[in-house]
Amino acid sequence: MVAEHVERARDPDAALAAIRILGADVVAPALLTNAAFHARDAEAVIRAFTVLPLPRTAPPAPPTGPEEPWLSAWHDWGTLTSLAVVAATASASLRVPRPAGPLAAAPAAASGTGWAVWSVMMSRLAPLALPGLDGPVHDAARASALELARGATRAVLRRDAATAARVIRWLAWLRADGVPLPLELGPLLGHVALMRGGDRPALDIAIARRLLIAPVVSAPRRRAGSVPARLIPRLSRGRTP
Repeated sequence: MVAEHVERARDPDAALAAIRILGADVVAPALLTNAAFHARDAEAVIRAFTVLPLPRTAPPAPPTGPEEPWLSAWHDWGTLTSLAVVAATASASLRVPRPAGPLAAAPAAASGTGWAVWSVMMSRLAPLALPGLDGPVHDAARASALELARGATRAVLRRDAATAARVIRWLAWLRADGVPLPLELGPLLGHVALMRGGDRPALDIAIARRLLIAPVVSAPRRRAGSVPARLIPRLSRGRTP
């Protein structure tokens, strides 16, 4: 599916850029269903990282540095780490260094509105809310279920379907991870699904529903069609396959 998207595109480079923008969700169907991720699809993902190379150094976390490069670094980490779960790409040459983590937990409500800003930031990291991924961002989510619930409720009240869907996705991931939630997620998810916020919120809602219905807690097995080893040194040298 991914490779076909690139091959049929009028502008293949733009199609590869779309893979980078979509992030780990390129691999989501395989992660959520324990299905095989075809070698041609994995090669397309790898090619997206050769045509559009990674930065040489990891950006600092905000507020030390700007938020956008830091978010992009986490998205890239999630994409390559997810790819390593579903395909034979578990090589240091294919892994981006894990960026600096966010705050260990959301600011307490008593300290002001920092929890709201934090929940919006976490919403922009929602592509990391997938089985097979774990790290400081996930630890922060585990420590802040109440703040994420508040963030989802706030987004619904503001009719911000995109933010609501992304935060609900984190809440669904927490439920799949065994973390108790301070609200009933099903009705909230159904309400946001009716808000019709566009394709991206629809994807986040679909993933959240999958996590609630049949959470996947184990990494998928690598199957036939894994990434050929010949691609690994090419990526490390920064050449296009």
